[in-house]
Amino acid sequence: MTQAAAKRRCWFRPLWLLSAATLLVIGANAHLVYIAVSTQPDCVPHLKDKGSSPSAYRAAKSAC
Repeated sequence: MTQAAAKRRCWFRPLWLLSAATLLVIGANAHLVYIAVSTQPDCVPHLKDKGSSPSAYRAAKSAC
């Protein structure tokens, strides 16, 4: 093996690992975007009127 071939071969492994890691990150982000766009959580029961105590919280604007 010549010195040039050894130097070229030295770059292949990190390049492949970087490419694989990049594809993994892109794939994971695409999956998260798909899940976020295709699903919608159901409405949950919550207080719709103002509570009498100052620590009683309710939804600011109900979507249901």
